[in-house]
Amino acid sequence: MRQGRVILVDKNPAALGGICRLLESEVETVLMVADKTSLHHALGSYAPDLVLADLSFPLAANAGIVREIKDHFPDIKVIVLSIHDERSVVDDVMASGAEGFVLKRRAVIDLIPAIREVLGGGRYISSDVDEAS
Repeated sequence: MRQGRVILVDKNPAALGGICRLLESEVETVLMVADKTSLHHALGSYAPDLVLADLSFPLAANAGIVREIKDHFPDIKVIVLSIHDERSVVDDVMASGAEGFVLKRRAVIDLIPAIREVLGGGRYISSDVDEAS
């Protein structure tokens, strides 16, 4: 079942292409952006249901970006895709308003269930995070 309009945010275009192909059968449409300026423009004009963001810019900025999205567009769901599995990073991102956190190493396994859960009103955190320091 295809549902939702998704914006993918990643500074690496090759990663975006791979994620986009993974999601083709799951989501209605996908828009890819590679920077914060493009994201802000897309949020206002594209009306997404979900932002899937690799926010590995400086780690301290992760929660700030999520907070900005939620402050201006509270109905848009946010899932962060990251290589960082430290519990403190996950807790900061989730406390800032994200509904999901998926580890990149588990993206093939976790991404579709995470999107379904978050678009359905729930929260999702990759299972490996609980085991991480």
